Amino acid sequence: MNIREDREQQELTMLSKYATFSIQSKGRKTPISKCDIRTDFQRDRDRILHSKSFRRLKYKTQVFISPEGDHYRTRLTHTLEVSQIARTISRALKLNEDLTEAIALGHDLGHTPFGHTGEKVLNSICSFGFNHNQQSLRVVEIIENNVGLNLTWEVRDGILHHSGKVSPETLEGQVVHLSDRIAYINHDIEDAIRANLITQEQLPKEHTSILGETKGKRIDNMIRSVIYESYGKNVIKMDDIIWNSTMKLREFLFSNVYISPRAKEEEGKATFIICSIFKYFLEKPEKLPPEFIKRLDDENSERVICDYIAGMTDRYAIRRFQQLFVPKPWGV
Repeated sequence: MNIREDREQQELTMLSKYATFSIQSKGRKTPISKCDIRTDFQRDRDRILHSKSFRRLKYKTQVFISPEGDHYRTRLTHTLEVSQIARTISRALKLNEDLTEAIALGHDLGHTPFGHTGEKVLNSICSFGFNHNQQSLRVVEIIENNVGLNLTWEVRDGILHHSGKVSPETLEGQVVHLSDRIAYINHDIEDAIRANLITQEQLPKEHTSILGETKGKRIDNMIRSVIYESYGKNVIKMDDIIWNSTMKLREFLFSNVYISPRAKEEEGKATFIICSIFKYFLEKPEKLPPEFIKRLDDENSERVICDYIAGMTDRYAIRRFQQLFVPKPWGV
């Protein structure tokens, strides 16, 4: 028995009966030989962590477009916070922590530059629409390395359904679904206070009195609610009181932060940049980078251009716009 096989047997005896066992995975689209050290879900986690798409999250907007302050969240730090919360919950519930971590690390790989602004723009200008959940799946199935990452079905299902109305089939995916909300609700509040968009005193007291007055206390109470409400059950959820207050805090963020004039003051510029780049390459697809030009023989040019733009970081999109549309000084 090798190390991987020993780990698979440990899962069968140590994890909850509702956990997803590595040895029972539905597998990959393209079968590969097993690793003698890592389980399939551990390999998926490692493939995501070492991908270029994961590294680019460092310079993709979370809420505040291309933030200069070192302490504001980016899409990468958001992803790491989701992973930490999800692993804590999964471990307590005796679920498969490796699967949970893989889903958490991969859930936002398809996010656009300039955050949800970029997502809305691509959704409006692409004839087939755009959704970052579906794009994250495209990244791991097709785009990364031009062949995808060939991940297991369970990880791909969790990535596709990490948000939205359709719930992931595994409990580990459901954990990430809730952890995503726990993470962004709390860190977006902290970032908004830092940016002077809101104050601590403006937070709705009837709900912070239940959840906690500090970020740490709120996260702790939300995590505890998920664990105690889900322990020994084939479902992942919070208790009704905590869930209601959590959703009310989310509503507060939408009303006072996400659509506030200050948070959105650069949105028009970001929209102009993405639309301009999209139109340019739609007229001149031969100017795309070589790895995207290769795909034009088999795929619709609009689809290829959308993939190219969606993979951009904030600063790369700005630099590309400057290269395409801003005149250079003579002699440079």
